[in-house]
Amino acid sequence: MSNHFQNYRYQIIFLVFFIFVGVLLFINPVAQDIEYHEFGDQRMIFGIPNFWNVMSNLPLFFIGAYGTWISFRNWNLRPEVVSKILPLVLCLGIFIACFGSAYYHWAPDNNTLVWDRLPMTFMFMPIFALLIYDFIGKREGQIAFYVLVPLGVFSVFYWQYTESIGAGDLRFYIFVQFFPMVIAPFILWLFPKRTNYVRYTYFILGWYIVAKLAELFDDAIFDLLGFWSGHTIKHLIGAISLYYVLKLIVAWEKELILETSQK
Repeated sequence: MSNHFQNYRYQIIFLVFFIFVGVLLFINPVAQDIEYHEFGDQRMIFGIPNFWNVMSNLPLFFIGAYGTWISFRNWNLRPEVVSKILPLVLCLGIFIACFGSAYYHWAPDNNTLVWDRLPMTFMFMPIFALLIYDFIGKREGQIAFYVLVPLGVFSVFYWQYTESIGAGDLRFYIFVQFFPMVIAPFILWLFPKRTNYVRYTYFILGWYIVAKLAELFDDAIFDLLGFWSGHTIKHLIGAISLYYVLKLIVAWEKELILETSQK
């Protein structure tokens, strides 16, 4: 492949990055809307407030627990440190998100929201780093992992700090949550690779978008259905997306171990 095309691909990636960051820097700081905590379904059932928003996190417990086991299963066969710990961080993030999200929905406010968002950064950032590792380059992916995971943690505590001084700013967290979704199709397009798990990446993105749409229409869905709100459905659909994350990890690990054994 010509160096000209190589440079062209990186130029597109950086252009998308600078446009996204430029927009975030151009807009005013985004404070957390206090109405975000007013969910459509606030019913107390069996003594549990916001019952369905709390209990719909249960699939994350099983997905995260199984994924954590997968992360240890072939630990010694994965070639270097990042390929060993990346799946573990990701799956522990899923597991912890079950408790963090349930805690938040039990008593929704900005203080508990921190513990909902923090474990999600351990999902967003490792997936993003995995795409870089496998499609752009292993060295780039290793650097990305060590940069992106701390950035994700920082984005949550930065937002918490700015809220505490009355100048809430979600822009770092917006980057952490949404930039991987924006850039992923470009990575898959510009750095094509024949693998049996590319389709899982599209499933992850697709189901995640559907989940965010359900969240957006939280009240309207509850008014229509009467038994589940859009936010509850968001949790359940998000679990489908995470199911494909596990399938991606298993397939990625298999190809990685095979590639290593052939060297």
